[in-house]
Amino acid sequence: MDLVPALEEPLKKVVGPATAKVMAEHLDLHTVGDLLHHYPRRYAERGELTRLADLPLDEHVTVVAQVASARLHTFASSKAPRGQGQRLEVTITDGSGELRLVFFGRGVHKPHTDLLPGTRAMFAGKVSVFNHRLQLAHPAYELLRGGDPDAVDSWAGALIPIYPACKQLESWKIAKSVETVLPSAQEALDPLPPALREGRALIPLPEALLKIHRPHSKADIATARDRLKWDEAFVLQVALARRRYADAQLPAVARRPKDGGLLDAFDAKLPFTLTEGQQKVSKEIFDDLATEHPMHRLLQGEVGSGKTMVALRAMLAVVDAGGQAAMLAPTEVLAQQHHRSIVEMMGELAEGGMLGGAEQATKVTLLTGSMGTAARRQALLDLVTGEAGIVIGTHALIEDKVQFHDLGLVVVDEQHRFGVEQRDALRGKGKQPPHLLVMTATPIPRTVAMTVFGDLETSVLDQLPAGRSPIASHVVPAQDKPHFLARAWERVREEVEKGHQAYVVCPRIGDEEEDPKKAKGKTEEEAAAEKRPPLAVLDVAEQLARGPLSGLRVEVLHGRMQPDDKDAVMRRFAAGETQVLVATTVIEVGVNVPNATAMVIMDADRFGVSQLHQLRGRVGRGSAPGLCLLVTDMPEASPARARLGAVASTLDGFELSRIDLEQRREGDVLGQAQSGVRSSLRMLAVIEDEEIIAAAREEAVTVVAKDPALEHLPELRTALDALLDAEREQYLDKG
Repeated sequence: MDLVPALEEPLKKVVGPATAKVMAEHLDLHTVGDLLHHYPRRYAERGELTRLADLPLDEHVTVVAQVASARLHTFASSKAPRGQGQRLEVTITDGSGELRLVFFGRGVHKPHTDLLPGTRAMFAGKVSVFNHRLQLAHPAYELLRGGDPDAVDSWAGALIPIYPACKQLESWKIAKSVETVLPSAQEALDPLPPALREGRALIPLPEALLKIHRPHSKADIATARDRLKWDEAFVLQVALARRRYADAQLPAVARRPKDGGLLDAFDAKLPFTLTEGQQKVSKEIFDDLATEHPMHRLLQGEVGSGKTMVALRAMLAVVDAGGQAAMLAPTEVLAQQHHRSIVEMMGELAEGGMLGGAEQATKVTLLTGSMGTAARRQALLDLVTGEAGIVIGTHALIEDKVQFHDLGLVVVDEQHRFGVEQRDALRGKGKQPPHLLVMTATPIPRTVAMTVFGDLETSVLDQLPAGRSPIASHVVPAQDKPHFLARAWERVREEVEKGHQAYVVCPRIGDEEEDPKKAKGKTEEEAAAEKRPPLAVLDVAEQLARGPLSGLRVEVLHGRMQPDDKDAVMRRFAAGETQVLVATTVIEVGVNVPNATAMVIMDADRFGVSQLHQLRGRVGRGSAPGLCLLVTDMPEASPARARLGAVASTLDGFELSRIDLEQRREGDVLGQAQSGVRSSLRMLAVIEDEEIIAAAREEAVTVVAKDPALEHLPELRTALDALLDAEREQYLDKG
């Protein structure tokens, strides 16, 4: 977020072309401002001065000592086969003991000239052991001249910034570059309005930048962080507040359901009453649809809370009012599933223009990328003529060829799988901006909702429909207790014998080759587990059919099957012909088979918390209780087991989403949700900084209400321009 033209100086002019190239390619830093906002990840302390006689192993220490001897050795190695390898060994002493320092390769030249016998210096590094002797390898050092005791204290007590770095550019080289650009911090324009800054007792921005990069104390770091977090929270909330303000100015067609129309006919044939939550959320949506500005609403609902019913009633209201409604699903399986269940729920009301269709009926059309030419042509025709009041599809709906007669409402299912551009491309198909309802079954902590979906009003469905059954969840430690896994398969068989069905979920299909690139960058825990590849659908299905589940009707479902084959498998499972479905996460959302009561998730540690919660929501959808077994080989003390324990211990999706966010890098969460551009948050932690985000949102709303164009706040406008790169600007400005 480079704040002023003075900070827009390209880095290659300041730090040199080679360093600037690495910074641009690997760290996405291009200007002086970018580098000033590349904050230290943490701070190392050189540690208390330690006597050589008391050195602790494996800790970072700082010692003051005199060089006793220095010897340069040459040796042959694979990198230097002709005996040109160099190793410098320096012995230092402080009177209490001796310590060896070693430097290798090109790193020997400077210490070889600096560290002559008799030289006094401070040395900082990590104590290790080699050949039964303690040593420091490649320590940092500072020569002491004139025996200045203050220099010793200030150097040893300094907080050393450790920057997010890369293999091509170490943290200390970044620190040197920051040193070069730090004077420019004085020219940083302050985006916070003065009244806000003074009211919140925040330090000025130039001072915050100096303190974050060169703190004299931990208090400096704390005050700098407070200030910089406010910048990020406030500028982002102003961007979102301006978008909400702009949206509120847009025209839209008010869509009010008519008495005795399609919605009334649908409600009259419902075999159950809506929950209080569904009635409350429906009222919020109908109130929004009745205004002449486009609705922008996020509908969060626990797995199985009846979001689809709420969305369908909103779509029927729009059809009643003469418009069309489109529902966008992330996968073909889900689009087909939605189409099938909506047609079933509507019955003869979905047979518009057909023999036997009800008088108020409309047509419900499916449009996906893999449809045959004739079916696709007919679907496109239904849309452009207005014959189809409701269309359900995948991103095929966004293509240029797709035209609507009068698009009044867009429902996006599972928002986290759609970029904002896709959402907006569909909204662009209305003559005027259509109303927008975004649904997610992944509960989103309040702060993430304010940060990522801050342009949307939020409704929450948190009660399950009557008759829904509880789901019991258990961790099955297959490695430690193999008999638990055997019992799991017995439980599946018992459920099937009661007339129910089961899912078995695996992380992999089984016909793909391992990508060597993916093997890099894994934690030690993951690497240890991956001595064997993740369990695969095709292998597990075969083993189960031959072994513990022999005699049961077992089928497979995965994303690389032909769409017609996938649909046929789902139909057989929904009809109860298939007893056990072995699948990948294609069943994660929207699949609704009330007779399925058991789910076994293999290698459960390889799935995210939210994903496990979503998967688990596929069982217990009928009157019989659900069972979810999380199978893992991870040892008891591992973080992965703790994560699975958390999932097993609660059905509260909001609690699990907090755990999920705390365990993942929130940049992943935000970067993905913010239209694929990298997260602008470098200092703000979405879960921890809830109070700052909430306060920043209030301040932003006040500022934008008074001055929507920010005419009186040029510094804030500049900061906003920097936050909204071209791509993000497009996304935030679309109506």
